[in-house]
Amino acid sequence: MAAWPSGEPVTAALATLAVDSRCALGEGILWCERRRVLYWTDILAAELWRHDPASGHTHTWSLPAPLGCLALARDGRLLLGLAKALHASDVEAQLDRRDLLTTKLADVEADEPLTRVNDGRADRHGGFVFGTKSEHADLRPIGRFHQYTAAHGLRELALPRAAIPNSICFDADGTTMYFCDSVVPRILRCRYDAATATVSDIGVFVDLDTPGAEPDGSIIDHEGALWNAQWGAGRVVRYLPDGRLDRIVRTPASQPSCCVLAGGTLYLTSARVGLDDAALADQPLAGGVFVHDAGRALARSADRVRLP
Repeated sequence: MAAWPSGEPVTAALATLAVDSRCALGEGILWCERRRVLYWTDILAAELWRHDPASGHTHTWSLPAPLGCLALARDGRLLLGLAKALHASDVEAQLDRRDLLTTKLADVEADEPLTRVNDGRADRHGGFVFGTKSEHADLRPIGRFHQYTAAHGLRELALPRAAIPNSICFDADGTTMYFCDSVVPRILRCRYDAATATVSDIGVFVDLDTPGAEPDGSIIDHEGALWNAQWGAGRVVRYLPDGRLDRIVRTPASQPSCCVLAGGTLYLTSARVGLDDAALADQPLAGGVFVHDAGRALARSADRVRLP
């Protein structure tokens, strides 16, 4: 047991390897309750991964551009956030293919060549919210946040421009949105109106307490707590709705990137990008998917996007 600065106990545990995927930049992991499988992306390899924990079978598909994020759709397809466009694909009908066939839904920031789609998540109302990452060498904050719906297409959210938008997730009724810019060690939240694609009351949810930690992908569990993968700190942290640190899950890789709950089981992706030979020798499992028994059924039912 560790202790929060207030003196309250904090539960700490260690995740173990589930899939030795060794992704350059594993991200965006999802759990499909219907099919009982995991999906995630290796952004830099432009690959979509699928893993069945029951059988141990893993399949990968190649894509024509980096896949920044993905979401489950209500009709069984996946929504795929490729570098400069949103696509849809019936991936389960293509388990015999290596190159994935997709249908374009919308172009993304065609007027700005130096951004690409990054983190994204289904909201509670059938829409999809995502951010675009700055591809400038100096990471100048030109990335934007967008909502996609079948009825309205793309609508930009009035949130501050970001270098690396991340941590997008929603509370139980879908009226509070969490998000961050990973270059700043804090997670923000705001009021979110899905019908009008408007946001308000932006404020700080938590400041990270570990030097060098960067907030990456987040999820909300059925108790309203936020789980955040913290890049550079080798951990996933569970924060209670009031921002108190409740639990730490440490990882055998320093760059955990995104997490998901499958019942009471926590899965998380990680990355190898940027690690030198010495770091990789010390972290041979970096880029893998890790697993941890969270102890009780914390998962919410997966939100799904309504696609045209």
